[in-house]
Amino acid sequence: MKRGSAISIGSLNGGMFDAIVFGEREPKRWMTGSNNFLRSDSFGGTEESDAVNGPVHIAMVYQKDGTIIGYRNGLSYGHSIRKSDLQPFKANETGILFGLRHKPSGGNRHLAGRIHRAALYDRALTSDEVAASAGNAAEYVSEGQLTASLDESQRTHRASMKTRIEELVKARDGQAAKATRKIYTLTAGAGQTTNVLLRGDPDNIGDVVSPATTEAIVGLSADFGIAPDAPEAERRRKLAEWITSENNPLFARVIVNRVWHYHFGAGIVDTPNDFGFNGGRPSHPDLLEFLAWQFRSGGYRLKSLHRLIVTSSAYRQASYGQSETDLKKASDIDASNRLLWRGNIRRLEAESLRDAMLSVAGQLNEAAGGPSFKDVSITLNNGTTYYEPIDVDAPEFFRRTVYRFNPRGGRSALLDTFDCPDPASTAPRRSVTTTPLQSLSLMNNGLVLRMSDYFAQRVLDDAGEDRASQITRAWQIAIARGPNESERRLSEKLVAEHGLSALCRGLFNVNEFVVIE
Repeated sequence: MKRGSAISIGSLNGGMFDAIVFGEREPKRWMTGSNNFLRSDSFGGTEESDAVNGPVHIAMVYQKDGTIIGYRNGLSYGHSIRKSDLQPFKANETGILFGLRHKPSGGNRHLAGRIHRAALYDRALTSDEVAASAGNAAEYVSEGQLTASLDESQRTHRASMKTRIEELVKARDGQAAKATRKIYTLTAGAGQTTNVLLRGDPDNIGDVVSPATTEAIVGLSADFGIAPDAPEAERRRKLAEWITSENNPLFARVIVNRVWHYHFGAGIVDTPNDFGFNGGRPSHPDLLEFLAWQFRSGGYRLKSLHRLIVTSSAYRQASYGQSETDLKKASDIDASNRLLWRGNIRRLEAESLRDAMLSVAGQLNEAAGGPSFKDVSITLNNGTTYYEPIDVDAPEFFRRTVYRFNPRGGRSALLDTFDCPDPASTAPRRSVTTTPLQSLSLMNNGLVLRMSDYFAQRVLDDAGEDRASQITRAWQIAIARGPNESERRLSEKLVAEHGLSALCRGLFNVNEFVVIE
């Protein structure tokens, strides 16, 4: 049998369904199917080996609490699962399909098999009823009959073992419920041989090649020294060892250059993803060597590297303060400031700008770790997932932006406007633009408006009803200084005419709030 769905019940529009599927996620194994696997998971059952020789009876029983129990030929198949509640289906909006999961796409096809008999029940069957439905009831011995045949000591031992199993299952499920981490990773499989395709023609197959890497790195062997059909896990391990080898001259340099890039806006090599011939030349080659050596000798600890960079005199420079003569002389020599004769003016990244507004407004949720917050609605339709941005005013949505669920659709207008990269593509360097939309977003975006109100309430709580104190406190919180005479006069006029929230919103638009000098 090839993978596919034997039978499914679902909504007529194809958006929701439950099914019995074969080989969907695990080769040669049975499991339940559902839309985007919301209610489905592996039973951990044995591989199917008898279906090619004769009929196999498969049953899936859905309990009231959402637990799904699998049976094969009347006997329990693997372990029960529970991922979510039952799927409600309406009688006039539901259909039953045989032998098809959905439109053939992504490798799913019709089930290569034959359905001899199918049945759908409006209630959850007992294990005895499932056993009876698998064939002639006389051919099966029910659990009750088995128990009745045991003597007293055997029944007592059996009851004790069942109780112990229930305790272990509850303990396991309890630990799973307490889990705070979810890891998305690859389940490595068996290795496959790779042939050279002569002139790129898939029908013109050449010699078998062994797993290896580039020969362009001096001091490292490109050959992994493993068999052409080595398992995938071994190939990955060899690649990791090659990358992190002490003889690899690029590993430490690439890392320190990228850290420098994030602190200064440009790396010592200004192409962080390309240290090759077509990449940029280092502006300070000796500095790059020194940082790489420090990083290696310090045990590859990033915290020490960050500390070394941010405590340096180069990082602590201001972007202003030079005399006109010195400024002109330096600009004539190095207008782009690649030699770092002053600090670079840098706009906050989109995520940092959002976090700064939340923090100033007193609404930043500092909870670390755990699931991401989702400021998008999720719609499942015929195997496709659609995301639409939503505007929610709740503490669980005010976490740091690094914890935002970042789908390829449903982009955030505020983050997009401030050049947050598209998650559907790689971005070794962020583009930094200046557009009218940025000012409009900081004036009219829903999040900005709400944070302005929260900011105003924070100022009222701190400064009371005195207007002069309110203005001073608002500037201190947002800009980390008090207003000068001109700024105070304009702030007083703005508050008098439009209220304290308008001043708070205006401070979000001040250059000193958005730009690091």
